[in-house]
Amino acid sequence: MSFKLALGAERFGLVSLRFPRVMLAVFIALAITAAFGVGRIKVDDSLSQLFRSDTPQFKQYEEVTKRFPSSEFDVLVVVEGPNLLERSSLEKMRDLVTDLQLVDGTRGIISLFSAREAPVGDHLPAPLFPEPLPEGDAYKKLIDRVMSNDIIHGKLLSDDGTLALIVLALDPKVVESKSLSQVVGEVRKTMDEDLAGTGLIAQLSGVPVMQLEIRNAVEKDALVYNAIGFIAGCAIAILFFRRVSFMIIAAGPPLVAILLVLGCLGWADFRLNMFLNVMTPLIMVISFSDSMQLTFAARDRLIAGESKATALREAILIVGPACVLTHATAGLSFVALMFTQSDLIRSFGEAGLIATVIALATVLTLVPLFGMLLLRKEAAFAAKFQGGDFAVDLLRRFCGWIAGAMVKRPGIYSLIGVAVVASLAFVYSNLEPRYRLADQVPDKEQAVEASGRLDAKLTGANPVDVLIQFPKGASLYAPETLDTIAEVHQVVEDTAGLGNVWSVETLRRWLATKLGKSDVTTLKQYVDVLPAYLTRRFISADQDAVIVNGRIPDKDASQLLPIVDRLDAALNAVRAKHPQYQIAVTGLAVIAARNSADMINKLNRGLTIEIVFVAAFIGLAFRSFIVMLVAIPPGIFPVVASGTLLWFMGQGLQFSSVVALTVSFGLGLSATIHFLNRMRLEENPDEDPGESVQRATILVGPALILTSVVLACGLAVTVFSDLPSLRLFGWLCAFAMLAALVADLLILRPTVMFLRRLTYRPKATQPKPQPAD
Repeated sequence: MSFKLALGAERFGLVSLRFPRVMLAVFIALAITAAFGVGRIKVDDSLSQLFRSDTPQFKQYEEVTKRFPSSEFDVLVVVEGPNLLERSSLEKMRDLVTDLQLVDGTRGIISLFSAREAPVGDHLPAPLFPEPLPEGDAYKKLIDRVMSNDIIHGKLLSDDGTLALIVLALDPKVVESKSLSQVVGEVRKTMDEDLAGTGLIAQLSGVPVMQLEIRNAVEKDALVYNAIGFIAGCAIAILFFRRVSFMIIAAGPPLVAILLVLGCLGWADFRLNMFLNVMTPLIMVISFSDSMQLTFAARDRLIAGESKATALREAILIVGPACVLTHATAGLSFVALMFTQSDLIRSFGEAGLIATVIALATVLTLVPLFGMLLLRKEAAFAAKFQGGDFAVDLLRRFCGWIAGAMVKRPGIYSLIGVAVVASLAFVYSNLEPRYRLADQVPDKEQAVEASGRLDAKLTGANPVDVLIQFPKGASLYAPETLDTIAEVHQVVEDTAGLGNVWSVETLRRWLATKLGKSDVTTLKQYVDVLPAYLTRRFISADQDAVIVNGRIPDKDASQLLPIVDRLDAALNAVRAKHPQYQIAVTGLAVIAARNSADMINKLNRGLTIEIVFVAAFIGLAFRSFIVMLVAIPPGIFPVVASGTLLWFMGQGLQFSSVVALTVSFGLGLSATIHFLNRMRLEENPDEDPGESVQRATILVGPALILTSVVLACGLAVTVFSDLPSLRLFGWLCAFAMLAALVADLLILRPTVMFLRRLTYRPKATQPKPQPAD
């Protein structure tokens, strides 16, 4: 075929052959610039990053967190033990509460020691826990009052009296700065020292602690991925090439590509997060696959006796077009992610597109550059390996056997392949969306475990907020305002699945119970004497809005959504009764419950569209409708096979899994494109198509197998992550890569053979001229 597969874009790599020293200087300068960019990368540890968007629901959530910022800056100290309410334990806990208030960066604390007795006369009420604590019968009576206290019971103290919650409010500036680690460390140290010898177990949770654990995990994972992924690639390269120079030629460009991409992202002010953190292994697999193909091609020509310049030039011209096309399809996979509502996933798509462009340019230029600089004594190398190359020859014999078996009965194997893909697709279609907040947080640290204890004994750790905005000019203490708050508070309490409800109504009820008073003057007096950090939890600074706050367990979004819907529906009666008051249900758990399933379904539909679009793109690039049809089954197989594995494991489609499948589809087509490109070059109109299929398989098969192994190894390193979402992303991508290799060998070959034979028309033999009489 005479057409140019990549429109000649691969010829960009020939510049390094003509000007190796100039290109070396250019890349050194770029690497230095990129190193400074890497230093600019910051971590985005926000728990709401997945749902960050321009939607009205998320904007309202952001507004609430700004006006009522308590949950964003609260460290939850969970203290648990069967002897919690013993006198010695309570003394130690009170010392802990006192010492925690002295930690730099804290601005307030709420605990069972914040509770007070009923007021006497006009005097401020005395603390519920006197100093010192009573003994004997007096202490037993104190515990009875504690267990029946409406402010404490079921909110700060579990029903069985074995778990206590201490809420430590941090300064917002501390949470947003690098000093958060130091402050949380000081809290842990104080907690360990004050509770030593009590037998009580204390753990930390809350948004600041979760953010810190995410930040630490992301930073640690970046180091692990860089080291293990690169070592794995180098080990595989040197194992088969058996020369350090070839190892550097194959593995060097991906390493430089990682540096350049991360530097570019740093200068572009991208933030490192749960998805961008996997960019390092993705760059490795994108660039290593093609650098391996180029290195294999150049190596074969060196063994055939060509000079290094000629061998590298031929490798660029023959393999380069497929490299351009593989990067283009990978880029399209990332483009598909840019049409989601989530800012996080959209930025991942933008970063991935940037990465594919930089990786392509780096591979095309550095493979020939390193080859020109590092390869020596080509004649001696050719003489050594012309006699035999056991590792590569073994792979080629295996590839030849596979190709021979597949082309003998292409129709049967093609039918089996289509049936398998269709069956797996049916199972895949039954996957349901899944999302839990805990999947974003390291599950080997304290925060998730502590939240689980709160879920079990205090109805949950995740806040659900009902925002009540007053009509213009309405006062907080107006009768209708207080009635609206009371009715909303009651609805939240009555909603099954919600608990630990707090609002202005909580204080109002306590005053009515203890004083027998519910007048506005008394309520205002108590609100005014409360510290600002406490009142800002429920009352806005200008007193034109309040929050009724409840807690909900960290369950799958599909289980939370019915609770949220019931709450919202029950509030309609309050809305109808007080139409001038705006009442809205919000909170991160609410946003997740409402949006996660819809976002995951949209991503999944986008993947379906991407498969059709990319197949058409490949067919257009090869100028062949048959190629378009051939690319679909091996492209779909790793996606539906991975989805079927998720189904058998009882897992649904999560954000990380659907993004992994989207990216894996683009990356998995690398083997398909390289094979089709070589088959195109090996085709001969005078012979059976099976010959070109077998030759192409033998020539590119070893590199395809090795690169698939490298792809899987590079992505499988994410199993070392503390983040559940990244572990899922990594092993699912690795499985998809291996599934793509299976599809390439067992589905692509017979399918292309079957369709080629349907259209194959052997050249008619011309009759020999007869001699004249």
